Amino acid sequence: MSVFALSLNHHTAPIDLRGRFAFTLEQIPAALHGLRDGLHRAAPEAALLSTCNRTELYIAGGLGDSRALVRPTLEWLAAHGKVSADELVRHTHVLERQEAARHAFRVASGLDSMVLGEAQILGQMKQAVREADTAGTLGTTLHQLFQRSFSVAKEVRTATEIGAHSISMAAAAVRLAGQLFEDLSQIRILFVGAGEMIELAATHFAAKAPKHITIANRTLERGEKLASQFGAEVMRLSDLPARLHEFDAVISCTASTLPLIGLGAVERALKARRRRPMFMVDLAVPRDIEPEVAQLDDVYLYTVDDLAAVVQTAGEKRQAAVAQAEAIIESGVQNFVHWLDQRATVPLIQAVHAQADHWRQTEVARARKLIAKGSSPEEALDALARSLTQKMLHGALAELHNADPQQRAQMVEAVTRLFLRGDQAPR
Repeated sequence: MSVFALSLNHHTAPIDLRGRFAFTLEQIPAALHGLRDGLHRAAPEAALLSTCNRTELYIAGGLGDSRALVRPTLEWLAAHGKVSADELVRHTHVLERQEAARHAFRVASGLDSMVLGEAQILGQMKQAVREADTAGTLGTTLHQLFQRSFSVAKEVRTATEIGAHSISMAAAAVRLAGQLFEDLSQIRILFVGAGEMIELAATHFAAKAPKHITIANRTLERGEKLASQFGAEVMRLSDLPARLHEFDAVISCTASTLPLIGLGAVERALKARRRRPMFMVDLAVPRDIEPEVAQLDDVYLYTVDDLAAVVQTAGEKRQAAVAQAEAIIESGVQNFVHWLDQRATVPLIQAVHAQADHWRQTEVARARKLIAKGSSPEEALDALARSLTQKMLHGALAELHNADPQQRAQMVEAVTRLFLRGDQAPR
């Protein structure tokens, strides 16, 4: 069974290009079916992971060369993002077999994240697996790959301090806001969206007891549920342009495919604020805030890529934790490859069992005929055993007899190992 991963991520592609290849959860089932149709079902297994930092396809096919599936997979993804396959290939990594497993294990463990050791990616991977399973595209090989990824990630988090020295994106946003505003308890904050990332950011900012928190969301019910946790106000997303000037800080992360906050709206807000500065964080991919906003003098706009620089830290403890994690991952990779190699022999094992069962049925039927014709049970059993033994030995002994001089030594070793034990082996 061949397996490979096609990865477009924050190491290989800028934020605006990554935005072209973002998939919402609702889009994933249709995307997986479309991909399989595009591959003419040559790859029965497929899973799609899409976050603000990465879009990755995991594919498992038959016993053939997985490279035959890479190009059509790349072309399918390029068509989704409306770029050429040649352009996309410059921003992707293709990883096969053990490299694909190593990559999946590192991603699940937080070693490939912008924030080293962050835990959110593990939940996102589990969601991707659930979506593939629901869509009917998961399969045995990818199921094993991801379950082993989750097991390795758990061991990394319990056996190392990989997460102990990390700073989350939300914590980084608070740190940057603290550099702009002297007292965070005196600012008014707007959170745009009501998903997991916004909840995390709101939790960190709420710890600073800001003057006022507002949640803007397309669905008021979901916004109210989040707002109740922080004693926040809720407003409709459609009211955002008219009220933008009220807020000192804006943190946005939605699944919108187009920017929600444009240059014109921010310019009007700055004018109403009499040029008082605005702190803005766009955690969404694709962007929620038009990139031109960053050019305004009184706006401090940060994207997920900008926050990455804030959270990168070093130290002996961190490096030791990474080394420990990599060792755990490497062990997991070797175990997965061993399982994968064993899977490759399954058809042969099934064929051998089928052949042996056919011989058994044939000889049992012959023994019954002998008994029916008057032979004793002992005679029938002896004939059955002799004939069955000859059938089992015939193929190996014929190959040994017909082997050329170069092959004979290997055949002798194989026959000895398969049929002779201990003192019975020739000396």
